[in-house]
Amino acid sequence: FGLLIGVQEVSDILESEKGKDPVTDMVVKGRPSPVFPKAPFSLLEFMLRFRWVVVVPVVLPLSFLWAQYHRWATRWATSREDKDEDQRMEQHARRVERVRQRVRSRDAKADGLICLARPTYWSVSARSMEYKKTTRFPVDMGDFVHILAIDEEKMEVHLEPGVNMGQLSESLLDRGLMVPVVPEYDDLTVGGLISGYGIEGSSHKYGLFADTVRSMDLILADGSAVTATKDNEYKDLFFGVQWSQGTVALLAKAVITLQRVTPYVKVSYFPVHGDLKHISEQWEKLVSPSDREWPEFQEGLVFDSTRAVLMSGDYATAEEATRYGSINAMGRWYQPWFYKYVEDLLRLPEGAVHVEYVPTRDYLHRHTRSLYWECEMLLPFGNHPLFRYFLGWLMPPRVSFLKLTTVGKQMWEFYQERHIAQDVLVPMRHTAACLEVSHDLFDIYPIWLNAHRLYKTSMGTMLDCESGHDAAPLRGPGDTADAQMYTDVGIWGVPKPIVRGELYDGAQAQSALEQFLIQHHGYQALYAVTEMSEKDFWTMFDAKLYNEVREKYGSVGVFMDIYYKVHRRREPIHVKSD
Repeated sequence: FGLLIGVQEVSDILESEKGKDPVTDMVVKGRPSPVFPKAPFSLLEFMLRFRWVVVVPVVLPLSFLWAQYHRWATRWATSREDKDEDQRMEQHARRVERVRQRVRSRDAKADGLICLARPTYWSVSARSMEYKKTTRFPVDMGDFVHILAIDEEKMEVHLEPGVNMGQLSESLLDRGLMVPVVPEYDDLTVGGLISGYGIEGSSHKYGLFADTVRSMDLILADGSAVTATKDNEYKDLFFGVQWSQGTVALLAKAVITLQRVTPYVKVSYFPVHGDLKHISEQWEKLVSPSDREWPEFQEGLVFDSTRAVLMSGDYATAEEATRYGSINAMGRWYQPWFYKYVEDLLRLPEGAVHVEYVPTRDYLHRHTRSLYWECEMLLPFGNHPLFRYFLGWLMPPRVSFLKLTTVGKQMWEFYQERHIAQDVLVPMRHTAACLEVSHDLFDIYPIWLNAHRLYKTSMGTMLDCESGHDAAPLRGPGDTADAQMYTDVGIWGVPKPIVRGELYDGAQAQSALEQFLIQHHGYQALYAVTEMSEKDFWTMFDAKLYNEVREKYGSVGVFMDIYYKVHRRREPIHVKSD
């Protein structure tokens, strides 16, 4: 069944690559693709291509059962919120005290560096996390998964770091509330988004997930507990923890801003036909329009070097949705995968606009069922109507269970060499150049576009605006005195040369991308594999505040240094500047 449908899906993919514009029915000249010599047969490659043989009967049922367990546990906890808030806070305090005692019990001479006790496969990161297999001092925070309080007067929510986005939306949306930035994948956690990366379609207005945090309760290297805010005595710690990948302190609780939301999002789709420079120009106009208010949400999907669909969204009431527009409940299991649905809109000419209303939760988690487009590699037939209707209710596969299908270190290394998972941030004026570099290095599509408002701190934070960003010649669309507009370019999938069975060095290509980012004041999301040398890493990121807080709060020699935690352990790769 799978093979027969897979053949049809491959046929559809090859047909779409012929370069024919569905609107004009004329051949569109796209950017040339890189071509390499043919690769010899590889058994590991064959096994990875047919992972669906394990994914369908094993991973999908396990993922479904796990999701159901968490959904009902969340509903039960939500039903007890009003009764048990004081009790939950007491239980939280006991958990914090347990962790503090564990940290204090560490013998600096005999024990290794502190790390979380969570298994390596439980993370959604693309990194191998080899550091956990060496001598480490594990701290168990697996039960920090509770929504502690929802304060509608102060418009804030108190969360433990293990709360995930699916759990959060399940608890808040029925109250007409939500946090301003909701990364689309259900399994992403509060702790990971604060100390790692947290971008979403509203980041052009509110910044990253960490920018919506009001305060953090942190456990320091000596076991003491402090509360850090943007303007108290621990201000440096508040900003130093962000992007630190858990190498400064342990996060015990976060207080995050809430906002009122409505049951629907009015989504507008804008097909774009032209080269990558033209697509980037239209993207800039969408994100920061000069003739109207900025939309609440924005997103772009680039399907090849000549076609894209840009999207904007704003909250809408149920009355507006039922009176004026069509409602698309895209979160139902039998609906097409979101990016496939969007790609179908390319049949419309540029200048046309498709408008519809989407239930808010469906919109916020629109990429979850298909893991953006990663599921097309795992299940080539996954978007086929037969699969969606009969087995779509099992989706999505949980990343943690998928990792278990890459058996052994050799297969994992092989997979990392051939699969690209990179989020990169570039100043908006460099969006076209970044898309061109991505095409020349990887030829992976779709590509995800998302704008990010990077706030100026002038504190030596790992990320900051370019010097002089708000004045000519650097000033770009959406830039202000206190923030600079960046574009997140999401590159996820298998490069076309590998799909065609060609010899291809993925590590060399990723290194070339990193050099482009360094030269253009860009940043690499650190959940991904990084090939940079330590010198290049600290050229891309500012080490000033990070090193200061690690020294000041005793993290050095207790928590692992961030570079040695995230970089890929092997000989450095040297890439020519051209």
